[in-house]
Amino acid sequence: MRKPTHWLCAALILSVAVATATAQEYTSRQEVLQNEDLRQNFTIQGEYLADKMGMHLIADTGGKFRVVMYFGGLPGDGWKAGDPRLMGTATVNGDEITFNLTERRNTTTGELGETKGKVTIETPQRGQGGQGAGQGGTARQGGGQFRGTPVKIENQGAIYERQNRVSTTMGLAAPAGALVLFDGTNVDKWEQGAKINEAPQRQGGGQGGQGPNARPGAGNTLWAEAATKEPFELKPYKMHVEFMLSYMPQAKGQARSNSGVYVDERYECQVLDSFGLEGENNECGGFYTVAKPLVNMCFPPLAWQTYDFEFTPAKYNGNTKTAGARITVKHNGVLIHDNIELKGTPGRKGEGPNPLGVYLQGHGNKVQFRNIWLQYVDGFANAQEPAPAAIVTVSEPAPAAVVDTVAATESVVEEVATQTRRVVPATFLRGTTPTPRQRILSLFR
Repeated sequence: MRKPTHWLCAALILSVAVATATAQEYTSRQEVLQNEDLRQNFTIQGEYLADKMGMHLIADTGGKFRVVMYFGGLPGDGWKAGDPRLMGTATVNGDEITFNLTERRNTTTGELGETKGKVTIETPQRGQGGQGAGQGGTARQGGGQFRGTPVKIENQGAIYERQNRVSTTMGLAAPAGALVLFDGTNVDKWEQGAKINEAPQRQGGGQGGQGPNARPGAGNTLWAEAATKEPFELKPYKMHVEFMLSYMPQAKGQARSNSGVYVDERYECQVLDSFGLEGENNECGGFYTVAKPLVNMCFPPLAWQTYDFEFTPAKYNGNTKTAGARITVKHNGVLIHDNIELKGTPGRKGEGPNPLGVYLQGHGNKVQFRNIWLQYVDGFANAQEPAPAAIVTVSEPAPAAVVDTVAATESVVEEVATQTRRVVPATFLRGTTPTPRQRILSLFR
């Protein structure tokens, strides 16, 4: 017997609620590594490199992963959007890993199918440092910062080593005169309800960490779902934000550590665990419904990441907008938006002439933020929309014989122009005298 529609709807809602409830959210490495069921997947998940081939292993559950292979290196460091990729899945059983690559993107090369390899998880020596600076706007972590457990994967003669990249702007100190919105000590700049997470953050030094140079309270983080009290001044500014995504291997898509940074409380730069995904406008680094990032620079969950904004507010004459807001963004030190025009994004406040602040959306997830500051500037070199390039129309040239005949004397050209009643094109009337050849060519346009 067919069930009534309302029963089907109720069952669907219940199933969604159950699925959401089982998607546990983990906000620190400590709680993940203490969980026997999570430890191996979390340890293996990450970015890998073997010569010029990059690889992302994205953890699901129970030894299962999604795989993306990048020809040329890692995103932002040798690989760019549109370059070739291979995609598929992987399964780990003990120290054996089985790859099953099923899809090519932007290439007709690269072997698909099933291959087997070996996983080696090393025990790091206490005090081991990193490997120095990387390229493409990111760096590998140096001494005194968290490196993660060294992992190597052997497959088809290649040895992939796990990378632990860090943004080149990580821990960037607020310049003199900057407005410090959050430094870990208090939430005085934020509306009532903003909360500090005082759990210890053991992920390295610098501003916002717990190294020897960290200020008191700098290890604390700000939970998502917070808005600044006071509006910012109505002029261009730079803003630095650091954030960390939760680990949610059982969740999918928009349910996986969802948040957002609302610049001017109107324009949402998405925050999401989209590690290894396509890089759409509703994924990390995208301006929701407006623009997708030039490259998906999302790091794995529970790794600190950075946004660096250069924002120019919209201009108004009364309530009439005369110029749109514009923004340039770097994600983890790599350019992902280059002077784009913004339009209002749904979910917070509409566009208008009044200045607003910044809003860190919670969306039901426990995304963490730290080291947030803002510096007003006079303007940016590329803040205004570039003037459109001049349109040049190339006409078919007149036959050489005709040109040679009539270009001999100026009088012949004038006579032909008069008799045919043709008008010399405007491009010849900008303070210059056209040559005979230019005038005769104009007759054949």
